[in-house]
Amino acid sequence: MRNQNSTLRNALEVFDTAPVEDAVRTLLPLCGSQEWARTLADRRPYGALAALLAASDAVFPALPESEVAAALSGHPRIGERMRGEDTAAQLSRSEQSAMQSADEQVTAQIVQGNQDYEARFDRVFLIRAAGRAPAEILAELRRRLDNDDAAEEREVREQLRQITRLRLEGAFSS
Repeated sequence: MRNQNSTLRNALEVFDTAPVEDAVRTLLPLCGSQEWARTLADRRPYGALAALLAASDAVFPALPESEVAAALSGHPRIGERMRGEDTAAQLSRSEQSAMQSADEQVTAQIVQGNQDYEARFDRVFLIRAAGRAPAEILAELRRRLDNDDAAEEREVREQLRQITRLRLEGAFSS
C-alpha cells in the first residue's frame, strides 16, 4: 500500500505543479470538455485524489451544453470500438470490453437502441459501461428512451461525471 500511495502522491504532485497547459493536456483525454479541463487546472493544487474528484464532480452541473457535447464527441456508440491508439481510445475500449461478450441478439438490440436514441435525443447514448453487463446496458438504454429531454440531460451529465471520475481515479492511482 505504501508504494501505491507514494505513486499516487507523485502523480498528483506532478499534476499540481505542472504548467496550466500541461495540466489541461493531461485532463482532456479523460473528458473532452475544454471548460472542465481548464477549470480543474485553474483550481490546483489538490494534494489528494479525493479533492480532485470532488472538484471534478462539482464542475458537471454547470457545464454549458456545448461543453457536454464536446465531451460526448470523444465517446463512441456503445458496442462500437473507438479507433486510434490515443489515451481516450484506449480508455473507451477498456470501458466497453464487456460488450465483446454480448450475444448477437443483445448486440443487434443495442445497435437499434443506439439509432433510436440518436433519433430521439440527437446525441450518442452515453453510459458508464465499466462494470456493466451488456444486458444491463441494453435495459438502461431502453429505460432512458422514455426520458423527457430534461431528465435525459441530467442522466447524460451524471454518466459523464461517473465515467470521468473513473478515468481520473485510473490516471492518478496508477
